[in-house]
Amino acid sequence: MQSDAAVAAAPREDLLPDAPEPGSPDPGSPDPGGPPRRSLAFAVLASVQFTLILAMSVLNVVLPEVQRDLGLDSAQLAMINAAYGVSFSGLLLLGGRLSDLYGARRAFVTGTAVFGVASAAAGLAPEVWTLLVARFAQGAGAALAVPAAVALVGITYPEPARQARLMALWGGLAAFGGTAGMLLSGVVAATDSWRWAFVVPVLVAAVAAGSAGRLLPAGEPTERRGQLDVPGTVLVTAGISLLSYGLVEAPERGWTSPGALGPLGCGIVLLALFVRVEMRAARPILPLSFLASPRRGVALAAVFLGSAGITAIFFMLSLYFQQVRGYSGSEAAAAFLPFGLALVATGSVVGRLVQRFGPRTVMLTGLGLSAVGLALLSGIGPDTAYAGLILAGLLFFAAGVAMVFAGSTVSAMADVAPGQAGMAGAVTNTALEAGPALGLSVLVTLAAARTRSLGESGAADLASGYGFAFALAAGAFALTALLATLLFRSRRA
Repeated sequence: MQSDAAVAAAPREDLLPDAPEPGSPDPGSPDPGGPPRRSLAFAVLASVQFTLILAMSVLNVVLPEVQRDLGLDSAQLAMINAAYGVSFSGLLLLGGRLSDLYGARRAFVTGTAVFGVASAAAGLAPEVWTLLVARFAQGAGAALAVPAAVALVGITYPEPARQARLMALWGGLAAFGGTAGMLLSGVVAATDSWRWAFVVPVLVAAVAAGSAGRLLPAGEPTERRGQLDVPGTVLVTAGISLLSYGLVEAPERGWTSPGALGPLGCGIVLLALFVRVEMRAARPILPLSFLASPRRGVALAAVFLGSAGITAIFFMLSLYFQQVRGYSGSEAAAAFLPFGLALVATGSVVGRLVQRFGPRTVMLTGLGLSAVGLALLSGIGPDTAYAGLILAGLLFFAAGVAMVFAGSTVSAMADVAPGQAGMAGAVTNTALEAGPALGLSVLVTLAAARTRSLGESGAADLASGYGFAFALAAGAFALTALLATLLFRSRRA
């Protein structure tokens, strides 16, 4: 078998990182020729990224307990569930721009500290409005910390091959964090209080913010301060926030209800105005040329699909296990443990796969495997054995989505100018956040429509609705893989 160095040196047209020079350290080694603290620096950054994604799903299983404890109605519970994602997605581009303007380490420490304090406030919240504000503040801190963390990875590891390897691992953290959030939520469901869900975010934020000054490079500002695109910032923040809120509300209230249609319409109008403003801005918050690359466009679409697919599986299979199969909350969470183990196993080798075959091939293969996994899950019924079709679907999808995130993250972050690292991280994570909002809303609506069309007579109709949604998701993954393959072949020709 070839060594890692030989593999990295193999000429591949779509292999983004440069091959190492003869005699140079192996980019796959734990810390090639750099100070030992570089490994600790990456561990801190990865832990924060993992925790920020974990925080999105950590309340999923215990939401009924939150509702009983605080006396919430269904609308208030929906707001609590959506608050983190709305502020996170809405403020990401602003967070990326602030990272580029004021320095990545400063933005990372500030965002992580805000996230940690807000997590503590959420865990101690005496009533609904305190919890709601704390969840919004958590998302705001995450939106500042995530783009800065991506930029700091590039600063800490400037070697192209090593950086690409770590970016492949970084891409998998989204799937790891989401799965860990579900598992932690199940563990919390077995305790005496939902408030334990915020202990891990508080501890990780405290350790990361406290050690950042010693471990992380400064990440000096790349541009002169005072160049923030205020009109573009206001429009994109308000537009994405309103659109995200409307998408979260639409399945519950109905797509034509004022509570969903109003935010959706306003969000679309504001984003259209944002595009117009950015075309004329001297220093736009999002240069539209950044999105012009077909390779980057496909990568962002794959990130979107991957996050939509994994959220749909968590949401709909959790309901299936509890509503159709009668699992408890902790049992439903435990059913995702093999999924998490498959993610870890695939994540341990996906960096080498990216180096050997190129991020494009890894991403396309992942899309295909994910489609197979979703297609298997589309066959669920009221008596489907977990150890057969369901487990196989979870394992296929876990391996596939880990490859999707790894390959697409490397492709999306390739050839980014130093002054746009934070912005590039923000755009990638915006696609990551848009998947659950848009993809899950559409799939949940279609699943409910399928169930209603069958008469809603019982468990069989519910299972059929979820299976129908999984089949549509499988088709979306397969179609994206096919179109991307044709696009890349035509460009080579």
